[in-house]
Amino acid sequence: MLMDRYPPIAEHGLVGDLQTAALVSSRGVVDWFAAPRFDSPSIFAALLDHDGGGFFRLAPDAPKSSCRQLYYPDTAVLVTRFMSPDGVGEVLDWMPPERTGTPTDRHTLVRYVRAVRGTVRFAMECRPRFDYGRASHELDLDPIPGGAVFRAPGIAAHLRTGFPISRDGRDAVGEVVLHVGESTVAVFTVCAADGPAPPAPAVDAFTEQLWEVVDFWQRWVHGSRYRGRWSDMVNRSAITLKLLTYAPSGAPVAAATMGLPEQVGGERNWDYRYTWVRDGALSVRALLDLGFVDEAIAFTHWLGDRLREDSGEEPLRIMYRVDGEPLLTEEILDHFEGYRGSYPVRLGNAATGQLQLDIYGEALYALSEGREVGIQSGYRGWQVVARTLDWLVDFWDRPDEGIWETRGGRQDFTYSRVMCWAAFDRGLRLASDLSRPADTARWTGARDAILEQVMDRGWSESEQAFVQYYGGGVLDASLLLMPRVGFLAPKDPGWLATLDAMDRTLVSDSLVYRYDPAASPDGLRGSEGTFSLCTFLYVDALARAGRLRKARYTFEKMLTYANHVGLFAEEIGPSGEQLGNFPQAFTHLSLITAARTLDEALDRARAGERA
Repeated sequence: MLMDRYPPIAEHGLVGDLQTAALVSSRGVVDWFAAPRFDSPSIFAALLDHDGGGFFRLAPDAPKSSCRQLYYPDTAVLVTRFMSPDGVGEVLDWMPPERTGTPTDRHTLVRYVRAVRGTVRFAMECRPRFDYGRASHELDLDPIPGGAVFRAPGIAAHLRTGFPISRDGRDAVGEVVLHVGESTVAVFTVCAADGPAPPAPAVDAFTEQLWEVVDFWQRWVHGSRYRGRWSDMVNRSAITLKLLTYAPSGAPVAAATMGLPEQVGGERNWDYRYTWVRDGALSVRALLDLGFVDEAIAFTHWLGDRLREDSGEEPLRIMYRVDGEPLLTEEILDHFEGYRGSYPVRLGNAATGQLQLDIYGEALYALSEGREVGIQSGYRGWQVVARTLDWLVDFWDRPDEGIWETRGGRQDFTYSRVMCWAAFDRGLRLASDLSRPADTARWTGARDAILEQVMDRGWSESEQAFVQYYGGGVLDASLLLMPRVGFLAPKDPGWLATLDAMDRTLVSDSLVYRYDPAASPDGLRGSEGTFSLCTFLYVDALARAGRLRKARYTFEKMLTYANHVGLFAEEIGPSGEQLGNFPQAFTHLSLITAARTLDEALDRARAGERA
C-alpha cells in the first residue's frame, strides 16, 4: 500500500549546511536531498517516488526496533535513536556548515553511528538516483573496503564508511555490528564530476567535527535576544529559518522540498525551493526581533539587487532562484508517482509569471523595518526605491493573481491593495526619515486613494467584514496582516468585525483556513488543510486586539501540531496530519512574530494588573 511505502511528512527532521538541506525520517532514511543547492536536481527523492527516487538508509537490522528522534539541544544535529531487544543505537546526522558564504559544489552529509547500550547490528543501503531519477549513474567500489563513488553526468557522489560495503547492482550496501561504546561513520560527499575524493573517514576526526558543529549552532542561536515564554519553539524556528537560507546570497527558500501535497492524492503539489520576495521580506522583521541583524542585512541587500535589475515591465518578479536568477519554468516529472500517489509532481513553478502587486508592499516593509537598526541603502539605492514607487503610482490599480497564486483568473484582491498602501506609506516614512528627494505628493495621493478604495470596495455590508476581493463575499486570512502593517488600528470596529467574521467562517478548532476554495474557485481541483501561517497570523491579530486569553490558547494549541522535533509543514489536515512542503519557512517566521507579539501583550497586561 502507498501509505506503508511513504512515511508521514511530519516524521522527518532537517539537516543542512546553509546552501542545501536533507530530510531524514525517524526510520533513519534520507529520502530527500538535492545538491549543490536547494533548487538543484535531487539525489535522494524517495519521498516523491519510493522506487525511483533514491534513498540512503542507515538503521538497525531489527524489525522490532522502535525509533525516537530529537535534535541535539539548540543545534541542527539530528539524533535518531533505535531501541531493539538487543540494544540501543543512535545515528547522528549533520552537514558541516559552509561558513564562508561562497557557493560551493561540494557538500557533505555525515551519518555518525554508535551503540549506547547492548549490541546493535546496523544495515546500510545507499541508492542515489540523480537528476530526479532521470540520469543514469555508474558505481565504482574502492579497492580499500568502505569506499565507493557514484558518477552521473556532471556530478559525483563519494561514499566513505568505517565498515565494508559491497555492490548491489548500481547501489552500495553494507552492515556493521557495534557493541556498547563503539561508533563508526558513513559520509556522503557530493562534488563536481572531477572533484577530488574525500579521505578515508576517521571516527575521532568526525567526533571532533560533531562538537565543532554543535558549537557553531549553539553560539549562533544563543545570540538571540528572545527571552520569552516559548524559547524552545522560537529557537527551533530560528534555526530552521537559518537552515532554509542560502548563505551566499542571503535568500531564504520557502521550503526545503518540492511536490509534497496539500491534499494526499490531489494535484495541489508545488515546488517551493525558491525565494519568494514576500516570504523573505516578512522574515526581516522576525530576524530583527530576535537580534539576527546580519541575516536581515543579507536579505535586504539581495532584495536591493533585485530592484536594481531591469526585469522588464515589472520592477520585481514574485520569486527567484536562490542566486537571484529569475528564469523559472514549470514541468511535470511524469516518471514520479508522487507522495502517496499525489500526482503530478511539478518541477519549477509557473506562478513566476503571475502578477502579485502585494510584493511591493512587502519589499518596502522590509526596507523600512531594517531602517530601525541602521540598515539603509546609499543614495543610489534610494533612487531605485523612489523609481519603483514612482512606477507603482501608475500601476497599483490592477487586478492580479493575489498572494495565494490562484490559477482561476485575476481579481481586485483586497490584500494586494492593502500592501500597495503599505508600499507608499513606508516609502513616505523613509523619504522623511532619510531626508531623501521623492515625489511625495504623488505617493501621498496614491496612498490615500488606495485607503479610500479599500474602505469603500473592500468592505462587504452583507458579511460585515473586509473580503478577499472587491465585490465578493469570501473571507481571506491574508487580511490578518492589516493591523500589523498599520492599515487599520488593531481595535478598529471594522477590523474587529472582520476578525469575528473570520472566526465564524475560516477558523476550525483554532486552526485557520486561508480561504474557502469552494466559495472562491482558484482553478484547481481538490481541497486543502488549514494554513499554519494563517493560524499564527490569527494569534498575532488576536493579541493586538486585546483578546489575550483566546490568543494564548490558540497559540498553545497550535504548538501541539508541531512534529516531534518542532517543525511545521505548510498545512494541517483534518486529522491533525501535516501537509504540504516541509518544513515551511513562512510558518516558522510567523511563529516567531506571533510569539513576540503575544509575549509583549501578556507582559503589558500583567504590568497593568500590578499597577
